[in-house]
Amino acid sequence: MDMITNLRTFLAVASHGSFASAARHLHVVPSVVAKRIAQLEKSVGSRLFERSTRTITITDAGQRLLPRVRHSLMEFEELLKDARRDDGKLEGHLRLMLPTTLSMAHLSNAIVEFMKVHDRITVETVLADRSVSPLEEDVDIMVSGRLAHYDGVSQVPLAPTNVLLCASPEYLAKAPPINHPSDLVDHTCLIFSPQGTTWAFESERGPLYVDVQARLASDDNHTLSRGVERGLGISVLPRYIARKGLDAGTIVPLLEHFPPQDRWYKAYIPRRKERLARVEAMCEWLRLAIEQLNAQGACNPIFGHCD
Repeated sequence: MDMITNLRTFLAVASHGSFASAARHLHVVPSVVAKRIAQLEKSVGSRLFERSTRTITITDAGQRLLPRVRHSLMEFEELLKDARRDDGKLEGHLRLMLPTTLSMAHLSNAIVEFMKVHDRITVETVLADRSVSPLEEDVDIMVSGRLAHYDGVSQVPLAPTNVLLCASPEYLAKAPPINHPSDLVDHTCLIFSPQGTTWAFESERGPLYVDVQARLASDDNHTLSRGVERGLGISVLPRYIARKGLDAGTIVPLLEHFPPQDRWYKAYIPRRKERLARVEAMCEWLRLAIEQLNAQGACNPIFGHCD
């Protein structure tokens, strides 16, 4: 534990700007602080602070070490909390960033049920559809279907969201025939903004890519679904969004021999948090919730949502 104590002392000196102030914060005398810093400097092989009779200044080596020490100590504290739990129950706080449509459709119910099962967990949710690093927002788990990479952040695949190409009978009655994905270049399309105007389809010979023209672009699938039902054009929609229209006959599937590629949802997690028990448990819970959506109405009372 001497190294942990020395690292905590290093953080205190860096935060308070002097050995005396750090000593008061740590409830020790300044000579103890000086001894601990000297031990740490010997261990790392670099001077961490420049001393003068009146001030101390953190060195470049100290500046490089500081964020790593801060993150490591936070992780160590979390491990201690886990070790103190003797009843196997999860506890702690989770800050989640979730896509708006998916959360309103299903994840909000799943999260409430997770909290019902784990009564020591507290949760804060943020609904957002923009691309942002979870480190910038101090988020434990960010769920997104966007293709992205962030430094210091791990990607955990959750589940695909099954999608289909669809239109309304009204649109199809007046539009040119659609027998192949390449025919879409002659049609008006409604696109999901994060996916762009290039649509990908599966075929026996491999993926097919088609560049389409957007009459409507939106990051809200409900808006696209309404546009399809009103005959504005063709869209690629998640099945859980299109389901009511399919059942009512206001939306019909197209090109079922050339299905669009599914959209994968991933959990983006700061690396220092990915092994926390509550984070792992929430990721698994969210994975099951998204898979339930893919079941197209299958009832799973664990999430408090049955059709």
